[in-house]
Amino acid sequence: MDKNYNYERQKLMLPEYGRHIHQMVDYLLGIEDRELRNRQARAVIDVMGNLNPTLRDTADFAHKLWDHLFIMSGFRLDVDSPYPMPDPETLFCKPARLPYPVHNVARKHYGKHIENMIRSLRESDDQQSRDAVVSNIAKFMRAKSYEYNQEHPMNEIIINDIKRMSDNAITVDETALTALKSDYKQGAMLPAGNAQRQNKKKHANKKATKLMKGGKIRRGNK
Repeated sequence: MDKNYNYERQKLMLPEYGRHIHQMVDYLLGIEDRELRNRQARAVIDVMGNLNPTLRDTADFAHKLWDHLFIMSGFRLDVDSPYPMPDPETLFCKPARLPYPVHNVARKHYGKHIENMIRSLRESDDQQSRDAVVSNIAKFMRAKSYEYNQEHPMNEIIINDIKRMSDNAITVDETALTALKSDYKQGAMLPAGNAQRQNKKKHANKKATKLMKGGKIRRGNK
């Protein structure tokens, strides 16, 4: 069967050089005369360099070409290279497995950073600074709860969540929480551009209504 598709052909070690360069390297492996093999290897290196002529003046360009030649040969090419053959284990070493942090977030709509911040506040001795930070956290939690549930949460929910995440070390005054201004009301959830267009449209409708009541504009007139 004639192999006409690339996926049916031999896999290329360095696809950026193309199949013809890989075939040249395979031809080098079949040359028995060492002197001829050395000459042909240098010729292949020149062809490889011509594929990227703009990189010829970069540092270690020739070294990189010889390394690529050995890689395409499967580290089986025996020629007199000006550079040592690279170590396959060094080039294709498997990276060490990184431990993946496992952290179960009880209330995912707040995020794990909110839990960490509340827990760190338990060790703070500055009551005034801690109350200010807790107030900002409560506003953020209220906003995230609105985004998650599409309804404004009750103060009791925010207070109880802060208590649970701080192991009952932090308490929030419900009166102070009620007085906090929330910047995440339904109108503020719109993007800035949409909010401005809505305001302009509302203002134009009010102005048109006034003019119609004053008799300056009649329906149907252009």
